Amino acid sequence: MTLENYKYRTDPFFLRNQFDLKSDGKYRIPIIPKASFSDEDFKDLLLIGFDRIKADDQKLQKRMVHFFLYDYKFEKIWKKPDEALKKLKSYKAVLSPDFSMYLEMNTAIQLYNTFRNRWCGAYLASKGLKVVPTVNWGNTETFDFCFLGIPKGSTVAVSTYMVSEHGNHKDQKEMFLKGYNEMLKRIEPERIICYNTPFPEMTGNIVFVDYELSSWKHQNEDDTTSPFVKYITGELPLPDESDIIIKQGRVMSLIEEKGMGSVYGGEWKPKKSEDERFLGEPGEIKETLVETKKGSYRIKTKIGLDGRAEKERHETDHTRPSVHTNPHDHSIDWLEGFPRLSKPINYFNEEYEFKFYNAREIMSKVIITSENMRFESIADFKISLERGGEIEFEWNDNTFGVFKHIKKAPDSPEQFLIGPSDLTKKQFPGKYVDYYADTIDEILDYVIDGERLRDIVTNLYVTWRNL
Repeated sequence: MTLENYKYRTDPFFLRNQFDLKSDGKYRIPIIPKASFSDEDFKDLLLIGFDRIKADDQKLQKRMVHFFLYDYKFEKIWKKPDEALKKLKSYKAVLSPDFSMYLEMNTAIQLYNTFRNRWCGAYLASKGLKVVPTVNWGNTETFDFCFLGIPKGSTVAVSTYMVSEHGNHKDQKEMFLKGYNEMLKRIEPERIICYNTPFPEMTGNIVFVDYELSSWKHQNEDDTTSPFVKYITGELPLPDESDIIIKQGRVMSLIEEKGMGSVYGGEWKPKKSEDERFLGEPGEIKETLVETKKGSYRIKTKIGLDGRAEKERHETDHTRPSVHTNPHDHSIDWLEGFPRLSKPINYFNEEYEFKFYNAREIMSKVIITSENMRFESIADFKISLERGGEIEFEWNDNTFGVFKHIKKAPDSPEQFLIGPSDLTKKQFPGKYVDYYADTIDEILDYVIDGERLRDIVTNLYVTWRNL
């Protein structure tokens, strides 16, 4: 054996056995020592994401560091923990890294991520930092190990964001509360830092850190724009059935919490009227009438045997006859937990057929207008475009389209296009030029008549949008 091989094999960061004598259970999960805190430590609690910390941070030193981020943003705390020590020591305390515990993960990976959570916490504590264990769980099988390594009576941290209702996803409250109540029994925590709104059913001494204030827009502000401010300040009493103790807090980071529940979020649900066409009775054909300033057209959506849409026909060319025939079809897949439309299936000089199950009659009709399809936020616009949506809108009496560029070759880069529709080009030749971008943010910076798209996106007269 060479000296180099010997050093590699005996490296403590390879063996990870430093805490075997202070470990918990048959899996030898490292124990994070119980840190001592006072109630004053949680008064007006502030957090900061690991991705934003810096050494000798005098301005934000009263904050605690959290890891409610995408895992790749903090993998280095596992691989090279010493490199972060100087920065972490600038803050009041550190929450142990929240390595993901998604329901779809293999159980061995969930066990591994629990070990990494506790090992990093124990290591940071051994270097003199105050550490708050972050608790995470999957299904009931993970209860065998996901609460190990945390002494009874510790202060712990949890997050409800990924399991709360948001966007087009239902909450995963039932799954979360099973683990939460099991945690209360096994750990009997002195207090629970809750990142994002607690569910009303949660009991215990809960320190609420408001997710709404975690946006980068509020990083240097002392405002109180949260919808929970009235509870935080005591202006309104908490509901009688809740034992939650709310203390004002905010998080300094981008809104990127991940790690618990399904990787796809909760079960998909319709959020807007046009979304309702994607769910129905098996065999049903749902008819949607889209009304615009320039007329109306129909969409016929075929519901599969599982009650979810599998194909639909658009009886329009979406004012882009070079890209869409009238009619054209889209197949619909649910591989990512939500309906994603395929590229248009066109019928240039071809016969077309849209088969009904057993020639069944159309069972339901929905009428949607451009007003129904307005974007609530820039995030809403981004989600539609990222999921392959085809977005048409009118601005200053001109019609524009925003689309994912249809690749002409498998190795073509993915791009986004914004520009006038085919009809607008004919009406106003040379007035506008199509613009290709590599990212949606570049599209949002596209200027129309002196206005950036990001500044007008929620005021657009939308003639059609998918998802």
